[in-house]
Amino acid sequence: MIQAVANVAMAYGSSIATHGKDMVHKELHRFVSVNKLKYFFAVDTAYVAKKLGLLVFPYTHQNWEVRYSRDVPLPPRQDLNAPDLYIPTMAFITYVLLAGMALGIQKRFSPEVLGLCASTALVWVMLEVLALLLGVYLAAVRSELSTFHLLAYSGYKYVGMILSVLTGLLFGSDGYYVALAWTSSALMYFIVRSLRTAALGPDSMGGPAPRQHLQLYLTLGAAAFQPLIIYWLTFHLVR
Repeated sequence: MIQAVANVAMAYGSSIATHGKDMVHKELHRFVSVNKLKYFFAVDTAYVAKKLGLLVFPYTHQNWEVRYSRDVPLPPRQDLNAPDLYIPTMAFITYVLLAGMALGIQKRFSPEVLGLCASTALVWVMLEVLALLLGVYLAAVRSELSTFHLLAYSGYKYVGMILSVLTGLLFGSDGYYVALAWTSSALMYFIVRSLRTAALGPDSMGGPAPRQHLQLYLTLGAAAFQPLIIYWLTFHLVR
């Protein structure tokens, strides 16, 4: 009798677990498109190397338009202009590790401080994405920009943050400010060219002049905000 009850209980528990798993997967697919997310991680070594070079020195790059195949954007490994989330993700992890090392060198390391550093860097990017989404909505921008696109563009700042902190650790505050100026200007140029091409596409170029001005101001505002965030998240790591 006890064995039968146990079997029924196990079967019931297994059914609940399966049902719960199905619900979680359903809700996940409801809010996050796995296929769309895979697109932003479709990278290879060549793409990562070229993209890092583009982020550091974007001034000689000529064509900034994202390429399409049958009305579908090519994945990042086939198009250098396509945004990705691989570099921002790995750069964020590297930034947290580098911050831990910098705090350790200064004898200020603690799990709480490192956790605060990581959470602050993540929250700033989230706030920036929300602000951009609100700006895109208010400016009535007709583009293919999604939350993932904006998250990718916002996350590229972690590359500049890493270079600034690393240079500061090696060459002191003077090296930090030189690297900060270089990476900030490069990122601003990259953001303006990338977002302007995406937001001011062929469908929106024929729109009213006031709307085009709003779109341009949105792009310039997003770019101008980058050096402030980079400085705010890195200056305390270099002394």
